[in-house]
Amino acid sequence: ANRIDQQPEFFSEGGVAELARLELPGEVAGKLCAYLATLQDTAEPVIRLSSPEALRKVFREAGIALELLGPGAGAGPSSGQEPSSNDALVKAVELLLQYSVRTGSPLFFNQLYARADPAAIAADWVVAATNTNCFTYEVAPVFTLMEAEVMRKIAEVIGGEYARSHDGLFCPGGSISNLYAMHLAHHSADPDLATRGASGGPRCVAFVSDQCHYSFLKSARVIGLGSDNLISVGSDSRGRMIPEALEEAVLHAKSQGFKPFFVGATAGTTVLGAYDPFDKIDTICKRHGLWHHVDACWGGGALLSERHRHNMLGAEKADSLAWNPHKMSGACLQCSAFITRHVGLLAKTNSAKAAYLFQPDKLYSDLDVGDKTIQCGRKPDMFKLWLLWKAKGDVGMQRTVDHCFALAAFMAERLREASTSNGAWELVYEPSCSNVCFWYVPERMRPFKWESATQEQKDEIHKVAPLMKNEMQRRGDALIGFQAINGRPNFFRMVFAAADTVREEDIVLLLERMAAMGEDEVAKADAEARRSAA
Repeated sequence: ANRIDQQPEFFSEGGVAELARLELPGEVAGKLCAYLATLQDTAEPVIRLSSPEALRKVFREAGIALELLGPGAGAGPSSGQEPSSNDALVKAVELLLQYSVRTGSPLFFNQLYARADPAAIAADWVVAATNTNCFTYEVAPVFTLMEAEVMRKIAEVIGGEYARSHDGLFCPGGSISNLYAMHLAHHSADPDLATRGASGGPRCVAFVSDQCHYSFLKSARVIGLGSDNLISVGSDSRGRMIPEALEEAVLHAKSQGFKPFFVGATAGTTVLGAYDPFDKIDTICKRHGLWHHVDACWGGGALLSERHRHNMLGAEKADSLAWNPHKMSGACLQCSAFITRHVGLLAKTNSAKAAYLFQPDKLYSDLDVGDKTIQCGRKPDMFKLWLLWKAKGDVGMQRTVDHCFALAAFMAERLREASTSNGAWELVYEPSCSNVCFWYVPERMRPFKWESATQEQKDEIHKVAPLMKNEMQRRGDALIGFQAINGRPNFFRMVFAAADTVREEDIVLLLERMAAMGEDEVAKADAEARRSAA
């Protein structure tokens, strides 16, 4: 009697189409499972590079145009988009999968994330199907309990005071986690800020490394601190914040009448993978009464490894920490944890006590977490980590991290050997975390050593990585990022994230293809330069 097709009210205008739509998730799920089964195949292109115009044409010719606005756009709320059949919608999904970057490929090294673990993918599907909001126990009872347990596990892994007391939540990305840290610190340093506003208060200043993530700059703008009050501290030759430079900057700020309040340290900088010296930084923070935050969004995975957690020494003393399991650990995007050892401070800083939502006299209201966030709506992203950790266990989580570090060490050793034997490859920096930064040196540019290179040689090597990257994209080969920082010309940055399916053989073969490609592309560029000069 309760079947949808037996309920007359369901058959309103368009109701039959809605009933048919119930079959769509099953059809799409089949396509997604088939897609996931192909991801380990390195013969498949990582990307089928197409121009925006070509992509629009492909979808249009398939009968499911990208545009939602029809020819009558602007004529009113109904501007030409008619309902599409399930077949058309499934075709759109097929095309999207065909032309999207295969981030689960063993040859995707472009960003600080890669393959999502199947358990995490299944969890993400559950999150979508349940479609609830993690602000009250009332609407998310199981997810609420799970989030508390995940935060307890993270606190235990961090250790120190976190294992004894902690507070935290999952955020929509690591940038927001860093925003939370600066936001809490700002209000702790200036308790009247919430009511008075920034005007009339002390001139607060924050400190970050010159290698920090750009989210700190955005956070400084968002909280009203201003970029002039975000002070950049120098780093050493390995990209680590220099503690002596930090203290000098703090003392200088105090001498100008400013109020230092926050230090953002980094565990695994974006490009070099550097770990700041947290112990020394924490000593300075405590001496001057500063909030110490560790952005461990990338490198925090080292906490899971007995072999590599020494990189995080001192982070357990920090006031707060951000970690993105969607990076090295293989949870789906996005899965970002913010944790602080100051219990109750999130609620104290952010609570608005919305009467329609957080009623103190309803059942289990003490378990509601929504009022301690700066959001209202919040997805249960933590479930992706919960199911992943249950599936892999502590040993499996550690094995993933160890494998990422091991692949980076293997690749770095291959590059060192090539540097010695024929000069084809040069490390830009010794690897930190699982980041490997390197140059390919075409034969006619050898030898190239950064320390002794002329400006002309640096200018020439600067052009090589973009040429190679462009051709790799055209061929659908590995995706690897490049950049120029610290005065170094463009170099490749290869990151091993969630690299469970990547083998040493994949790296060896990739370097061989890149070397051949580098020679071809430089030869083409040289020929073009000669033609232009003629």
